Amino acid sequence: MFTSQFEWKQQFGEEIEPTPTVSLKDQSVSKRHEYVKEKIILSQERNIQKLNELVRNLRQQLLQCKAESEVVNSSAFALSEHLSEIERQPTLDD
Repeated sequence: MFTSQFEWKQQFGEEIEPTPTVSLKDQSVSKRHEYVKEKIILSQERNIQKLNELVRNLRQQLLQCKAESEVVNSSAFALSEHLSEIERQPTLDD
């Protein structure tokens, strides 16, 4: 069962809230750690977005290459067929 953060804090708030015995320095260090974690997560999310964009671009390039390859292959096949037809025709020397 999922609960909202608010409900979770109400249920377990007393256990996780800093007690008066926790020093201000400890609280400051804890907040700094949370800030650093948040910055790391944001940086990772930006990197993931950049990687996703690179993957999209590479997929587009791959599709273009495949399409160009198909055009080249079909042109080569048509040329081969045309050459075969020419070779089958009698020459003027015959």
